[in-house]
Amino acid sequence: MEKTYISIQTSLTVIVIVGIFFIVLGYLNNKKISSNKNYIVGDRDENTFSLTASITASALGAWILFGPASAATWGGIGAVIGYALGTAAPMFFLYNFGPKIRKEFPNGLTLTEFIKKRFGTTILKISLFLILFYMTIFLIAEVTAIAFLLNFISEVPLWTTSAITLIICLLYILRGGFKLSIITDKYQFIFITIIILLSIFLILDNINLSSSEIIKKNSPLLIDRNYLPNYTAGLTFFIAVAATNLFHQGNWQRVFSAKTNSILRSSLIYSSILIFFIVFWMGYSGLIAISLNPEVRPDLGFFDLLFRNKNSFIVILVLVLALSLTLSTIDTLINAISSLIIVNGEQVNKYLKGKNIKNKTQKIILLLSLIVFFFASKGYSILYLFLLADLLCCGAVITIFYGFFNNKINQNIAVISITSGLILGLLFFPSQDFQSSILVGNLISIHNFSSFVKMNLLFISFLVSLFVPLIILSIYSLRNSFR
Repeated sequence: MEKTYISIQTSLTVIVIVGIFFIVLGYLNNKKISSNKNYIVGDRDENTFSLTASITASALGAWILFGPASAATWGGIGAVIGYALGTAAPMFFLYNFGPKIRKEFPNGLTLTEFIKKRFGTTILKISLFLILFYMTIFLIAEVTAIAFLLNFISEVPLWTTSAITLIICLLYILRGGFKLSIITDKYQFIFITIIILLSIFLILDNINLSSSEIIKKNSPLLIDRNYLPNYTAGLTFFIAVAATNLFHQGNWQRVFSAKTNSILRSSLIYSSILIFFIVFWMGYSGLIAISLNPEVRPDLGFFDLLFRNKNSFIVILVLVLALSLTLSTIDTLINAISSLIIVNGEQVNKYLKGKNIKNKTQKIILLLSLIVFFFASKGYSILYLFLLADLLCCGAVITIFYGFFNNKINQNIAVISITSGLILGLLFFPSQDFQSSILVGNLISIHNFSSFVKMNLLFISFLVSLFVPLIILSIYSLRNSFR
């Protein structure tokens, strides 16, 4: 596909203008933060609209412009549905878990407080590592995504966009904390909703046949009931995304910030519906794109459809959409990481305590931003980065959340089940070309495995990391029940 260009100056001007808008918004709405608790969860008085807008905006990063469309081109309609359900499903889990944990911790700040009380310090440290690793990968993926987009449309160097985006976000979120993230999320939510609706109209209006007829005619395999990747890819993305988002501290901050349980439940339902349809649309655009142009680069399917007429106004709108998505996610992630360090940092390092903990945390965030900048400037695969982080969280999700309801699960068996899931899952996790893994093709010759294993390494790695802990915990529970 021939590149669609607007000038570098125009791209950077749009980025800076949108960035200044949120920086000014941040400073106008900045209030004196009375305590670390207010910095982490605000005043615990969020209403349905602000909570719905914030949950939706913070869940939908710039990754939705690339990931779902890319997955659709090889995983078919199953991957689209799995991705959409997986992104929305955590809201339904939080619908049940959230009020229960709020009841036990009426002044709670993080999920890790509950993990520490239930399992002890060792599992807390493992959980902290997994959560912080996942959110750091998420940060890298978000900054990489916006950098990719500007490089695609204007050939802006990756490092330039990465630096500008991080600086914009740090200028307002470190000052205002969680409450400011909620305020900016409302505006970002409005931008996202309007532009996504406009994209649906523009794409469907610019194709001759109906979208379903185009897919059925040119890519029938991707919607074929007998096409196995429709199922394996769908299950993979559902497991991966649903499991990981349960560990997202940004979601738990919003759980604790709701004024009432009724408001929390309503907001989770509304946001899950919005998230499902938006992610489904982004994945479905990938099916349309590859049906119209088999040579399209998978992760650029959405842009291939929108930029066909090379309309500069549309390109600018997409830039606004992408930056709104990016900033809403980055400010949530930065604030979430800060909150974990403030609450649990002392368990990791005695330096991370005392009255100046917030200042110490901000120094760590600045250092982390440099790491994010370095990796985002390299332009690694966004989807692959996410999948790796997803796998690690997948290895812990059954143990942590099953353990909430089964008091027989102690710290020792929890450590065994989590580490077993992580190690065995990583053995099957595919390389970047998805043709081999540590076990398949390296430790053991690839010829010793069936074609199903060779073609579904990603699916098997997630299945193993999810079910190995479940099997271990089930055996342990059965043994104890007979004693």
